[in-house]
Amino acid sequence: MASILPVGNRWRAQVRKRGQSIAKTFRTKGAAEAWAREREVEIENGHHAADAATVKVGELVTKYRAARSESGRPVTDKSNEDYILQRLKDEFESDFAAQLNTQRIVRFAQQRRKAGAGGYTVDMDISKLGTVMRHMASLLDITLPDVVGAARPTLHHLQLIAPGNRRERRPTPDEIGKIFAWFAEHPEREQAMPDLLRVAMQCAFRRGELFQLMWTDLDHAQHLALVRDRKHPRQKKGNDEWIPLIGDSYEILMRQARYPVPEGYAQKRAQDPTLPPHRNEFIFRFDKGTASKYFKQACDAKGIVDLHLHDLRHEATSALFEAGWEIPEVATVTGHKDWRNLKRYTNLDPAQVAKKGRLKLVANDG
Repeated sequence: MASILPVGNRWRAQVRKRGQSIAKTFRTKGAAEAWAREREVEIENGHHAADAATVKVGELVTKYRAARSESGRPVTDKSNEDYILQRLKDEFESDFAAQLNTQRIVRFAQQRRKAGAGGYTVDMDISKLGTVMRHMASLLDITLPDVVGAARPTLHHLQLIAPGNRRERRPTPDEIGKIFAWFAEHPEREQAMPDLLRVAMQCAFRRGELFQLMWTDLDHAQHLALVRDRKHPRQKKGNDEWIPLIGDSYEILMRQARYPVPEGYAQKRAQDPTLPPHRNEFIFRFDKGTASKYFKQACDAKGIVDLHLHDLRHEATSALFEAGWEIPEVATVTGHKDWRNLKRYTNLDPAQVAKKGRLKLVANDG
C-alpha cells in the first residue's frame, strides 16, 4: 500500500507491502505516484526493496550476494570474498545501515586486530563493507552515508588498517632441500606435492591456477599450458592465457597419474556445459587447501620460518630475471600486465646480479 504525503513543497512517497517499506521524496506528486507504482510492482514480483531508515547491514549483504548471482557474477563459495561477506553479515547483521558510524567501524577493526588480523586484512574487510553499502544504496535507490570513507582517516591514524606489505621472502636452496626431504620422509602425504612444488618454482603459477589445470589445457606440441580466467585488474572472466612450461615442467605434468572420466558424467557435461569438470579431468586432483597445509607442515617440521606457498611464485619470477629474461618475457610467464605489479614479485639476489655484471665485463674485455 502506497501513501503520498506533502512534505513542505515536495511530495514523499512511501510503499509498504509484504513487510517491506521504502520511501523517497519528489518535487511533484505525479512523480511520487509513478515511483510508488513501480516499487509496488517490484515488491509484488519479489524484487528487492528497502527503506534507508530501517534497512540493516546484514540485509544489504544478503541482497548484495543475490544481486551478484542474478547478474551472472556470483560470489564463489569458500573464496576470500565469501568469507569476508559472511564475517560482515555476522558482525553487522543487526546494525541499521543509516546509523553506522566511525565509532562502530573502529570497534570492529579493533576486535579484528585483537583476534590476530593484520592491517591489510582489516582494510579488505572495511573496503568490502563500503562496496556493499555503496552499490546496494544505488541499486535499491536509497541514500546511505559514506561511513567507510568518513572512518578511513581515523582507521589510518589508529593504525588499524594498512596497505599490503611487499614480501621479499625467497626460499634458500637449503630450505628447498629441507622441504623436499620432509615429503620424502612422509610418503603418506599427497605424493604429487613435490612435483607440484617443482612446477610452481619454475612457472610462477598461482596456487589456484595449478589446481585449475586440466589435461585438455596442455599444448603438447609447443609445451604450453592454458591458464583459464587468469587474475586481471579489470577483467574477471574470459581472461585465458597460454603460458610456457619452463624447464622440465611439461615432463613433470605428464608423469602425473591420469584417471578416466566416468562415461555417464562425460555425457551429462556434453548435454549441460554448466556442470563443473569431473575431478579426474584435473592434473592435480587434491585440494589447494591441502597443498597449503602440507607445505606449512613441512616448513614447521624443518624449522623454516615465514615461508608461504605463494612465495614460490616470487622465487620463479626472480629466478627468470636473474637468468637474463626481459620484462615482456617474464610477464608472458607470470601474466602481469603492468611492470609496477610485476616488480612486487621480483626479489633479485644482489650477489647474482653482481655475478652477471662481472660476466658481462669479462665478455666485453674479451
